[in-house]
Amino acid sequence: MTATPDLGTVHLATPDLLRSVFRRHAAGVAVITARGESGPVGFTATSLTSVSAEPPLLSFGIGTGASSWPVISATDHVGVHILGEHQQELAATFARSGADRFGAATAWREGPEGVPVLDGVLAWLVCRIVGRVPAGDHRIVLAEVLLGDPAGPGRPLLYHQGRFNGLRD
Repeated sequence: MTATPDLGTVHLATPDLLRSVFRRHAAGVAVITARGESGPVGFTATSLTSVSAEPPLLSFGIGTGASSWPVISATDHVGVHILGEHQQELAATFARSGADRFGAATAWREGPEGVPVLDGVLAWLVCRIVGRVPAGDHRIVLAEVLLGDPAGPGRPLLYHQGRFNGLRD
């Protein structure tokens, strides 16, 4: 007979439980961008995932109440940017509601397919959206990688315990 592990305090599934657990999960930080009719949009994402190597696919989640969702729901292409630990303020700007995300403090240019490409990131990709999957109050966006640059300077930015952090040696 095996011993029963101590389960500690068990909590019923709630949005707060999910948030509390995922605060303990360190995640890489990305910014997703797209071109909208009235200008560029973008948001900070920690849900970026590599899905497939053949064909090269990735996914990210976005809330249907997010200010960027109307553009992401209609566009064909997005930019995916992996942020470096030197870009905590950029991550905060793209995470903040009502922020001027593409103002003077944000260095960017129009890239392939008209996608906004951020300067100084660790890596960036331009992707073609191939699917939007309903998932509660979010959508999981599947995108095929078309081109990019993996050679930016620095080390990755992480999100953990509600804060942006760099890696420790």
